[in-house]
Amino acid sequence: MIYKYKYKTPNELSNILMNSDGKYLTGLWFEKSKDTKKHELNCEEKELSIFKETSKWLDIYFSGKQPDFIPKYKINDITPFRKEVIDIINTIPFGETIPYNDISKIIAKRRGIKRMSSQAVGGAVGWNPICIIVPCHRVVGTNGSLTGYGGGIKNKVELLKLEGNDMSKFFIPKRGTAL
Repeated sequence: MIYKYKYKTPNELSNILMNSDGKYLTGLWFEKSKDTKKHELNCEEKELSIFKETSKWLDIYFSGKQPDFIPKYKINDITPFRKEVIDIINTIPFGETIPYNDISKIIAKRRGIKRMSSQAVGGAVGWNPICIIVPCHRVVGTNGSLTGYGGGIKNKVELLKLEGNDMSKFFIPKRGTAL
């Protein structure tokens, strides 16, 4: 059985929806974003302990602090490549960013190959079903482009600001996947 829950975010951000299998958080995304299609909406709304734990984490995060715990989550149907990308994303510190290209270089080095596709990395980053907690918003274009965020460019900008990033290093492309 899959359950859902809605979390009210601060003013500048879209509200957040969550899914759970009853024990683990299985989805976390911004309402009305491109990510919505990846998640279960036609399910029972229920207050679960995992939703309370995740809401507590979000409360701390949205107060501008790095939470000192991670809610129990489970990523279903994850491929080894996606897991490798998610594991790297989880090492990006609060308030910092990393380009897609740097992730592809890390993977290429680990695998002993000359090159890894940044587009493949982008696809794996975009597949992430647990936004914010798995901080895919911290992945940016090599040139500072804020691109590729399924949660919406407005939300990505606000999350990066909340974490204290110097926003003068970034720009919103006029066209592309971020819009």
